[in-house]
Amino acid sequence: MPTMPGPDKDGQPLPADQTEAKSGHGWEDGEQEPEFKPLTREQAHQWRAGQPELSVWRLVGVQVLVGAVSGLLVWLFSRQMSLALSVLYGAASVFIPTALMAYGLTSSALSRLMPGHSRATFAGFLLWEGVKVLLVVAMLWSAPALVPDLSWLGLLAGLVLTLKVYWFGLWFQTRRPH
Repeated sequence: MPTMPGPDKDGQPLPADQTEAKSGHGWEDGEQEPEFKPLTREQAHQWRAGQPELSVWRLVGVQVLVGAVSGLLVWLFSRQMSLALSVLYGAASVFIPTALMAYGLTSSALSRLMPGHSRATFAGFLLWEGVKVLLVVAMLWSAPALVPDLSWLGLLAGLVLTLKVYWFGLWFQTRRPH
């Protein structure tokens, strides 16, 4: 279906092919997309060099810090140790499994066995993500037995605050100059 030509900056109508190029769409049903051109080795190396280096251990450290600060602030404002422990346990339910997954992906025997093999790396990621999810479920399941006078709202607050570290880290990395 051809598009109607639109006006240019002077108000004069453009031919249909220039209108499509200006609008950025330009593809109609049945038309071919532009050909994909892979990067050369040098271009890929330059692209990687320009990307910020991300550390999963820094993420775990920030999660621990956020959990500790939130637990301390809850205790300072409420003076209820059970509420502060609930917040700390909620935070621990995030950063302990994350630390285990980080260890598995960076330092375990499986990660050292096959570095650079994309399928093995992906399989390792899936394995450690499964371990992480199971550990989170086990920690949340056992929370009532481990935390005296558990506050589910406090546990949820610690869990959510610590999970938001992922988004804050992503936002911070995109704002940093390369």
